[in-house]
Amino acid sequence: MAKVAFIGLGVMGYPMAGHLARKGHQVTVYNRSPGKAEQWMGEYAGSSAPTPREAAQGAELVMCCVGNDDDLRSVILGEQGAFAGMAPGAILVDHTTASADVARELAAIAAERGLGFLDAPVSGGQAGAVNGVLTVMVGGEQQAYAAAEPVIQCYARMIRLMGPAGSGQLSKMVNQICIAGLVQGLAEGLNFAQRAGLDAHALVDVISKGAAQSWQMENRYKTMLAGEFDFGFAVDWMRKDLSIVLEESRRNGAQLPVTALVDQFYADVQGMGGGRWDTSSLLARLQRDR
Repeated sequence: MAKVAFIGLGVMGYPMAGHLARKGHQVTVYNRSPGKAEQWMGEYAGSSAPTPREAAQGAELVMCCVGNDDDLRSVILGEQGAFAGMAPGAILVDHTTASADVARELAAIAAERGLGFLDAPVSGGQAGAVNGVLTVMVGGEQQAYAAAEPVIQCYARMIRLMGPAGSGQLSKMVNQICIAGLVQGLAEGLNFAQRAGLDAHALVDVISKGAAQSWQMENRYKTMLAGEFDFGFAVDWMRKDLSIVLEESRRNGAQLPVTALVDQFYADVQGMGGGRWDTSSLLARLQRDR
């Protein structure tokens, strides 16, 4: 069993750290809001630390799952950051959805300190984290990946090394590009079905057995039709992710017309007060004038 630190106990990190503890790893957690760390310790076997540096001291692996590039730098760099507490040979595994640039930046700093670094964003949402069935896309060196993979398996059903530092984040960008288009297509289809007078539930039962089937269709159509969006992956988070995607596309020349359009549709949902709604709330935007 490994000695592990987990930094960031949000809707994803909280259950992910829990899976590590349940599998017998020695886990020390850090969260900016101490109350969340106390709550976690009341539910799982482990300890907490007042700073990322202290959480990382003595850890073989330091897992991190925070909000964005700036949050990431704030808990990893500086006198109280995780890097300052890690011993040479330790590995930081970053599960934050962030930019490929910050992944490469942190990987370079880690190498200078004799540390390993993996950018390892996840897909599967809160349910995937709770159930321990996340998909993990990893960028970094093979040696660090081989050491970290058995521990990551505690909360994943699919893990793959995609290439050098930054490759995990680039892979997650592709994931978000695909999801954006799928959710908009599903929203348009359901809206069309309702306006055409079709039984939308019966319709999905039929087309989900054919080429139109998707995870979004199987897991979201019922709540979409019920107008329930107060759960799941928030629109605000998706817009953060899509801003990273669109910035990267401006650099690499990839054309993302559908992604850019759906990003604007999500801006409309935010304008409706739905920033914390699930991403499937694109249907609510289409139904505004009903």
